[in-house]
Amino acid sequence: MYPIYYPYVPYYQSGYGYLPYVPTRYPEEPSYPPVDSAMFSDSAAAMEKLLDEASLVLHRLAESKTFAHDVMAAAQVNDMEKVDALLKSTGIHSGVQTKVNPDGLNLQLSSEVEGIDCCHLTIALRWRL
Repeated sequence: MYPIYYPYVPYYQSGYGYLPYVPTRYPEEPSYPPVDSAMFSDSAAAMEKLLDEASLVLHRLAESKTFAHDVMAAAQVNDMEKVDALLKSTGIHSGVQTKVNPDGLNLQLSSEVEGIDCCHLTIALRWRL
């Protein structure tokens, strides 16, 4: 049998040739500051107190129809000083911000730990559909 000769050398396209080995570099793990959970635990304890105080307010609003009526009447005429005084009369000691809209009342209880504002609890109560 006769050998077969090709008249030209096959053309190799660039990109299909030899690729050199490039070692893969894995990203380094990010460095985080050391964990100190003291402030986190203090914030959780402060939030428990806020929840207890919120429970006092909600219990009083749910159980006393006259108290709920007085709060709603003062809020509707935008007498926020009276609303705050009524809410403080339930026995809460944390900071309370009260906002009124035509549909209800928003209460934001806040607390501080070591002078740092750490916790906020917002309660939205509706009185109209």
